[in-house]
Amino acid sequence: MSELSFEQMLEKSIKTIRNGEIVEGTIISVKADEIILNIGYKADGIVTRNEYTNTPNADLTTMVKVGDTMQAKVLKVNDGEGQVLLTYKRLAAEKGNKRLEEAYNNKEVLKASVVQVVEGGLSVVVDETRIFIPASLVSDTYEKNLEKYAGQEIEFVISEFNPKKRRIIGDRKQLLMAKKEQMQKELFEKISVGMTVEGTVKNVTDFGAFIDLGGADGLLHISEMSWGRVENPKKVFKIGDNVKAFIKDINGDKVALSLKFPEKNPWTNAAEKYAVGNVVTGKVARMTDFGAFIELEPGVDALLHVSQISKEHVEKPADVLKIGQEITAKIVDFNEEEKKISLSVKVLENNADVKEETLKEE
Repeated sequence: MSELSFEQMLEKSIKTIRNGEIVEGTIISVKADEIILNIGYKADGIVTRNEYTNTPNADLTTMVKVGDTMQAKVLKVNDGEGQVLLTYKRLAAEKGNKRLEEAYNNKEVLKASVVQVVEGGLSVVVDETRIFIPASLVSDTYEKNLEKYAGQEIEFVISEFNPKKRRIIGDRKQLLMAKKEQMQKELFEKISVGMTVEGTVKNVTDFGAFIDLGGADGLLHISEMSWGRVENPKKVFKIGDNVKAFIKDINGDKVALSLKFPEKNPWTNAAEKYAVGNVVTGKVARMTDFGAFIELEPGVDALLHVSQISKEHVEKPADVLKIGQEITAKIVDFNEEEKKISLSVKVLENNADVKEETLKEE
């Protein structure tokens, strides 16, 4: 029986590997774009950046170090330069697929950072497996700009799992909706009509403001924003403002809010303040052909009829008055039930004339 040569014994002592095999090795060199492994084979194994991670332009020197051990899968026993081409990413993805399949079946909530904002959605990576979250499943409301999610850690569930077609879909929307439903349930269990609540302005329209109450939105209609007159809600509120209001009505999941607190109703003591004969001062709020409405205080307007503007003939209020002008007049009529007050400047002018004539006679 012939003895083996030294070269033959050395060759026999070195293991053989094949494509697709999983090997373990020790890192002997790291560059920004590649890792060299001693895998106990006659040639070293090499893992390129693209075969290590899905993160674009990653610096591998910040991710691994010499001396670390790692597993990888053989892509090619000889890459043409005498080295073994390995992949860590694909091996991790295979393990990741099993992990994600379990998460899909168990409806497990996953958490990962957004690695890329792509056309039509977000891309996240779990165990080196890329998951796509379509724009329609990113939020429970329309998101015009998804860039704000770049680098952000988000929670989601797997709603579709088909690794053969490389189709693994994430869904963040259903988590947000479930959370909102729970918050809504808790909110409606504790609120009631008449209760004072606090919230944040979520949206402002021409007819009112929507206030986020933490589980449901409450509508603060323009007519309920003040005891006074509000011309444009957008001049009063902006998104993000904190608002304290009381619940005027609850109808199903709709909540109507009001800032017209009863204790601040200006008509509560109006009978005394605006008794017939009292002289008052206010500002011209609006005008019509038949007269001008004078705001005596927010929520209390009085009519200055065109015939009572002056002792001189006035064709139209706009001929002698302007919006915002301060007017001093006398209360000539007060109707608390209909919340109507009538003023007269003419009476004051006539009284002034009488007084002047009396002084002259004396």
